[in-house]
Amino acid sequence: MLYDELKNRGLIYQETTENMAEWFKSPRTFYCGFDPSFDCLHVGSLMPLITMRRFQQVGHKPIILLGGATGMIGDPSGKSLERQLLDKDVIEQNIFGIRQVIEKFIDLKGPQGAMIVNNATWMEKFSYIEFLRDVGKHFSVNYMLGKESVKNRIENREQGISYTEFSYMLLQAYDFYVLNKNYNCQLQLGGSDQWGNITAGAELIRRMRAGSNSTNKDEVVGLTMPLVTKEDGAKFGKSESGNVWLDGRKTRPYQFYQFFIRIADSEIVKMMKYFSAMPVEEIDALAVESAKAPEKRIVQQALARELTKLIHGDSELQKVEKATQALFNGELRDLDKPMLLEVFSEAPSIKMSKSKLGVIDIAEVLVEAQLATSKGMARKDIQGGGIYMNNERIDNEELIIKPEHLFYQSVLILRKGKKSYSLVLFV
Repeated sequence: MLYDELKNRGLIYQETTENMAEWFKSPRTFYCGFDPSFDCLHVGSLMPLITMRRFQQVGHKPIILLGGATGMIGDPSGKSLERQLLDKDVIEQNIFGIRQVIEKFIDLKGPQGAMIVNNATWMEKFSYIEFLRDVGKHFSVNYMLGKESVKNRIENREQGISYTEFSYMLLQAYDFYVLNKNYNCQLQLGGSDQWGNITAGAELIRRMRAGSNSTNKDEVVGLTMPLVTKEDGAKFGKSESGNVWLDGRKTRPYQFYQFFIRIADSEIVKMMKYFSAMPVEEIDALAVESAKAPEKRIVQQALARELTKLIHGDSELQKVEKATQALFNGELRDLDKPMLLEVFSEAPSIKMSKSKLGVIDIAEVLVEAQLATSKGMARKDIQGGGIYMNNERIDNEELIIKPEHLFYQSVLILRKGKKSYSLVLFV
């Protein structure tokens, strides 16, 4: 049963009813919203995307709500600063990009195919006065001040919260009402920072039904998932260079794969249960095996492979694994130029003129690449066996760099010790 599966994977953080397990016993319609702040989603969105995928695979019908209206305001939940306001054209471009990512996870076809809706469709029809009269009257200010997303911002005297963001809760609550009324959507799914908005939506539906002739008495419920953070408490989805995106044009497949390979041992089993389709029992067995040889990063590799294949496809996964193996065993010549440059994209790089080929020696190149402070130190490092060129150890401190040393007539890979790389591009 899906409910038990979610529990076993640690995917249920809060639920609005003690009878939540009953909700899962028959096919239902549920929704989850995505804020179009950017034209793509990053790996921080894996939690809702993969959880929605689990729901759909056992027969529940997803509605993906893209906040064309609410995105113009910004949700204060989990934020210490007010978001930059976006105009309509930017939001529409962002929605287009997000839709392309969602299609990798959620089936949009068939009887249980997901619907994608934009809340601008109904919110743009409201005048300010109508919204206050029809929706705002159902909430007291006291009720709204009691929500953590509002309370935390108000207690921050330096920043506070604008009336604009204060109103966001009402907008999201009305979204739930519209989806329930028009599509019999009975559950809202979100991260734990959405708890206040989700419960406000369920409350609005109850109150608006009471004030109308509605015959729909089915209970509406809310479910939140835990927020995913890394070992240091940092937001999941960020690497040292920024967000890790679910689009190969923004984060290349090799860098995406490596993000998961680098997840700490203390976090990876939890992440595997959150994001993998592998049964929990198999994940636990894999964790036991991994504990015997942690340096092999067995669980990290399993998750990296599964997610890279899901998002970037099998052919890209094969290229990534080939590149990883080539870096490990030193066979860099097996890589094509784009993959070679991708593998070393995070390494420091310099450009040098091709006119220096046949003239410049290895010691001077090491200094230019900032792998040595002087030519004397570079020669000393070479004598000590700590310098590698194209993953092969250098023992000739007088070596002259020539065209035949380069990959693809332009690329030279230098390494000092085990991890200090530099990319030299001859142009």
